[in-house]
Amino acid sequence: MARARLMFRSTAVRLSALYILLFALCAAFLVFYVTAMSERLLAQQTRQTLQEEVLDIQRAYERGGVNLLLRMMERRARQPGANLYVIAGPNGEMLAGNVASVQPGVLDEQGWTAVPFTYEPYSEVDGPRRHLALANVVLLDNGLRVMVGRDLGDPGRFRGLVRRALMVALTIMGVGALVIWFGIGRNALKRIDRMSAASQKIMAGDLSQRLPIGKSGDEFDRLSDSLNAMLGRIEKLNEGLRQVSDNIAHDLKTPLTRLRNKAADALAENREDVRRAALEGIIGESDQLIRTFNALLMISRVEAGSIAAEMSDVDLSAISADSAELYEPVAEEAGLSLATDLEPGLVVHGNRELIGQAIFNLLDNAIKYAGEGRGEPKIGVKLAKTDGAIRLSVCDNGPGIPADKRGEVVKRFVRLDESRSKPGTGLGLSLVEAVMELHGGSLELSATHRDNKEAPGLTVTMVFPAPKP
Repeated sequence: MARARLMFRSTAVRLSALYILLFALCAAFLVFYVTAMSERLLAQQTRQTLQEEVLDIQRAYERGGVNLLLRMMERRARQPGANLYVIAGPNGEMLAGNVASVQPGVLDEQGWTAVPFTYEPYSEVDGPRRHLALANVVLLDNGLRVMVGRDLGDPGRFRGLVRRALMVALTIMGVGALVIWFGIGRNALKRIDRMSAASQKIMAGDLSQRLPIGKSGDEFDRLSDSLNAMLGRIEKLNEGLRQVSDNIAHDLKTPLTRLRNKAADALAENREDVRRAALEGIIGESDQLIRTFNALLMISRVEAGSIAAEMSDVDLSAISADSAELYEPVAEEAGLSLATDLEPGLVVHGNRELIGQAIFNLLDNAIKYAGEGRGEPKIGVKLAKTDGAIRLSVCDNGPGIPADKRGEVVKRFVRLDESRSKPGTGLGLSLVEAVMELHGGSLELSATHRDNKEAPGLTVTMVFPAPKP
């Protein structure tokens, strides 16, 4: 009973019920319309047949008088399914015919009877019974009256047959519609039950659950696909939040402890110069913590899409050239050479500040680690349009990142330098990946290639979708 109530609350079932109701109204209209048209057609055919009979009688009377008229009417009255024939005198008294009696007053007026009249045939198996008929009365020049009529029982039976056939057909269609309606309701309810069961597991905390998707590709499947994409995004953000919480507790505990110890040492120190140096160290540690939290806030803003409204068409070639020019003195100071290969005029739809910040992060990482590789430290920046996408690559010849670790370094606070000997927060690549997701692109990490050979070093590629022409 509860399942039936749920089924009748279903939108699909209610819509099906509405369609059945509209179908029933149209079917009822169709029954009455077809019946009325059948009656009209039969009435027209009856009148036309009787009119032809009257013309034949008039012609027979003109050719052979009353004798020929009587013979013709007697012959036609004996045929199966014959019409009604009556000859009456001037006073309306029946002289001959194939009926026992007619309704009084029918033979008094010439022409078509205004309404169907009653008559009695000569023989009835079940006893005398009144019949309905339609007739045309003709007045001859000798005063005789001739009536030619048609029993309306046959049209009535035909009308009833048509109506019964239509009702049977509509009943069968109605039952079929009810069965289909019930099947649609059960199918829709089963799918909703499966979606509800998956939703209950998701609400219980299992974000790995997904709504079921069938093979029909209907509106339920499209809705489930959209909700699954949303759930995937929520799961990813939730996992990121969990990782951030764990990493903040792990990575920020050490600098905060160091900051607290320095403050305690400065408080206990009597020498002014030592105290001043300790306070300057505290300020440096505080600045690093502020930069860490600023980076976290920036990543959160990017992932939330709050900067998406500030996007426009920007010249990626110009941004790349300006970034390389800005970092060239920094690279030279670190003993590195910076080479660029930038295809001019490449435009993407995005946020100029975020793209510039992402390029700065990649260049900063390259300068930080390029000197640890073999040979002359080098950094390269390449921009080109290939395979329908715009690819901006920053490469170095540093120690690189093992293939099995490349998926980890884009996570927040993840650093391969476990000793934390290099300055940084472990948020640079996380911000770059968030920026690329905001722009509908992707971030690729690979080994640096030289002369078609894989060499030590890391190449980070920002892949932007090419703008539509």
